Amino acid sequence: MQRMSWQHWIDLLHQEMSSGIVGSSLVRLVLAAILGGVIGLERELNHRPTGLRTNMFICFGAALFTVLSAALAGVPSDTARIAAQIIPGIGFIGAGSILHTRGLTSGITSAATLFVVASIGMAAGGGLYLTAVFATGMVLAALFVLGHLEETFNLKMLLSSYEVTGASVEEVSNEVNRILEGQHRLMQNVNSASTGQHIRLQCDVDGCNREQLELLRLLKASTVLGTVTSLGRVERE
Repeated sequence: MQRMSWQHWIDLLHQEMSSGIVGSSLVRLVLAAILGGVIGLERELNHRPTGLRTNMFICFGAALFTVLSAALAGVPSDTARIAAQIIPGIGFIGAGSILHTRGLTSGITSAATLFVVASIGMAAGGGLYLTAVFATGMVLAALFVLGHLEETFNLKMLLSSYEVTGASVEEVSNEVNRILEGQHRLMQNVNSASTGQHIRLQCDVDGCNREQLELLRLLKASTVLGTVTSLGRVERE
């Protein structure tokens, strides 16, 4: 009895493999995972909240749902029934990646990227290989090239983090505020700690790329501050 059961499953698997459907589905799923992984790698390298695994899983999942939608449909009119639910599902995930903190909104680009990644997965799952690859190339070009141009031509407000040291919190805060007053900026997310010999103060300041470079120059030129370190950009998309 057990032998007949095993033989039954083996026959079903052989029948499914010989039909060509499995091979085509596997190619689509692998392509979706690769394309989603490529976009996710760019997000990961730029320390975005939605990184390699998130984008890969979403692209792979969208492709799998698209394949299943066609394979499990009882009638031709139902072939897109499952796939149609991908869009509201991705909208729910994308909304969760958008953060609102102290009047600042971050994660909008990441949410939009997830939305596009899902569509790339659907294209791969539907067998539109060239469309999926082309869309991936367009997304990467937008993330790399447009992001660089925004900074180069000072089109985007950036939030940068700085660490300065000095004799006391009051002295350091007054000096940083004095410098920022000339640029009509304010410190955000201020934190301080004492090391015994001096205090360390970290803060975020917004401004375009040109303004951030000028601020760093003025901070380093101050005779009140000990050391000045730029900790990089605080992601705000």
